[in-house]
Amino acid sequence: MNPLEQELSYPYADTLPEPGKTMEIVPGVLWIRMGLPFALNHINLWLLEDTLMTDQGPVHGWTVVDCGIASDVTRDTWEVLFGDLHNHLRGLPVIRVIVTHCHPDHVGLADWLCSRWKAPLWMTAGEYAFARMMSAALPGADGTAMFPHFRRHGLLDPAMEEQIQERKGHYTRLVPTVPASYHRLQEGVPLMIHGRAWQVIAGYGHSPEHASLYSPELNLLISGDMLLPRISTNVSVFAIEPEANPVQQYLDSLQKYRSLPQDVLILPSHGKPFRGAHTRIQQLQEHHAARLAEVLAACATPQSACDIVPLMFRRPLDAHQLTFAIGEALAHLHQLWFAGQLQRSLGEDGVYRFVVQSN
Repeated sequence: MNPLEQELSYPYADTLPEPGKTMEIVPGVLWIRMGLPFALNHINLWLLEDTLMTDQGPVHGWTVVDCGIASDVTRDTWEVLFGDLHNHLRGLPVIRVIVTHCHPDHVGLADWLCSRWKAPLWMTAGEYAFARMMSAALPGADGTAMFPHFRRHGLLDPAMEEQIQERKGHYTRLVPTVPASYHRLQEGVPLMIHGRAWQVIAGYGHSPEHASLYSPELNLLISGDMLLPRISTNVSVFAIEPEANPVQQYLDSLQKYRSLPQDVLILPSHGKPFRGAHTRIQQLQEHHAARLAEVLAACATPQSACDIVPLMFRRPLDAHQLTFAIGEALAHLHQLWFAGQLQRSLGEDGVYRFVVQSN
């Protein structure tokens, strides 16, 4: 058993929802599992029974939490559910779409779902703005800044650069459009779902303003990517925010979940529902502490982010994984740099390297 999950409990054991079907977690909360064409090959989506007040009066139906990527396979899976509406969705329509954050597997089909059901989109302001910007491929967010950014951090191997060329246009392929308007999710402002007040927990480091949703009444947390049972969510420095410190932001955000009960049922975006919130927080903190210690030791001599990648990722990486690996290696270097443990210098070759701060 993976040591990072040995103290967690999985109430559904090996049970997974079948493709194109729902699985009830608790009354009024359904689990859907959609495929992804990546090494991380699935995303969990959630349906919450809900009632919204409209100009025509109350409307009863489902709130969707996260959407899957924009692909024919994902649309077809949704259509299977919608086509057998009375079996899977109890004859109720989709009345609201909530997206936890701006990454393609979460927001990709939001516009399609909102248009199909004439349902409003709910996101935090930071996530909505990033999704609109990235989907529109604005300068700096269109992939052209990626290669100069990576070269500054040691990607000088033409073969490696060629490997990640396919990433250009990645976001717009998976998120072709985003709804033109939205309703704001905001930490500290309760979100009413079917008469229950859900708390919005804003998280940082993985994305601009990630929203997790917690129901004290149900003792249920929809954690998005902030608390995953088997892997640590990616925290990267990318070209659009080249001086970011996402590891520290993520570690700081984890503290917000310590006030939740240890036995809260966590519904993650990847992996299986689990219990053991405080245990998992401790495991994730220890994981990053170990990675930071490894990186610090390596920086006894000057290291670029690309130099650090094989230290942190001891397995073959595809193009999708390589971009995140470079970003995450740089994020750990930045945490140590901002903490004053490393100093940074720009070499004559135009590459930033980090070395242990001299006394």
